[in-house]
Amino acid sequence: MVTVVFGGSGNVGRHVAAGLSSAGEKMRLTSRKPGPTGFPPGAEVVTADLENPETLPAVLDGAQRVFLYAKPEGIDGFVTAAESAGVEHVVLLSSGSVIHPDAVHNPIARAHIAVESALENSSLAWTFIRPGMFATNTLWWWRNSIRDESTVRVPYPEAQTAPIHEKDLAALAVTALTRPGHRGHAYAVWGPESLSIRQQVRHIGAAAGREITLEMISVDRARAELGKTMPPIGVDAILAAWQAGTTAPPQVSTVVADVTGRPAHTFAQWAEDHANDFR
Repeated sequence: MVTVVFGGSGNVGRHVAAGLSSAGEKMRLTSRKPGPTGFPPGAEVVTADLENPETLPAVLDGAQRVFLYAKPEGIDGFVTAAESAGVEHVVLLSSGSVIHPDAVHNPIARAHIAVESALENSSLAWTFIRPGMFATNTLWWWRNSIRDESTVRVPYPEAQTAPIHEKDLAALAVTALTRPGHRGHAYAVWGPESLSIRQQVRHIGAAAGREITLEMISVDRARAELGKTMPPIGVDAILAAWQAGTTAPPQVSTVVADVTGRPAHTFAQWAEDHANDFR
């Protein structure tokens, strides 16, 4: 059984590749650009781009399973190529935004719904992983200010969120790809604990071995700061999530433990794994 991992050097994809390798699974990893950067030694790497459907038949040839990230611009070409290649099962890294009440008005949700719908309407078996907030988002928000100034600036320091470690999303994907019983399932997954931004910053400081100052700023200033590293759609989403976290605790979940049989990582563990990113 050959499993194709799209985005095999990405935040989640590289851990999917590592998990499949540990399980002794045969895999093929994709890259939009030639070269082995970020891939496991000895891995089979094929150049492919979801937005260029002519690159897909070669990478899918002989494959039975696929780990896919959501790319609405290329999903129709992917479905056609996957069906022609005889792919049996696709595990999609989707988004928890698709199950929000306002999903039809949310650009992020609409993009992921388009990909989910294309797979649902195809002949391919599918599993959807729908994460909430990624812990790795903090690298976009705070890495530079922590490295350069030992400071985090936010409008809502007591806002509660439940970030999830990318390793846990990968573990869900590997389980769905390699064990029976997951086809046709959609897993909404959040982190295992609710933490305030203040608590998260403390965990990062402890892991990185530095004192980090937390500064409260206006929403407008936060929008400008976040806009330096994120597109407007992402800025709007995170500010809304932080504001919501000031009035009600976020959802947490046991999905990782329930599906994989091992506990999800805490944010403190995530911070330890990424300590060098903040030094």
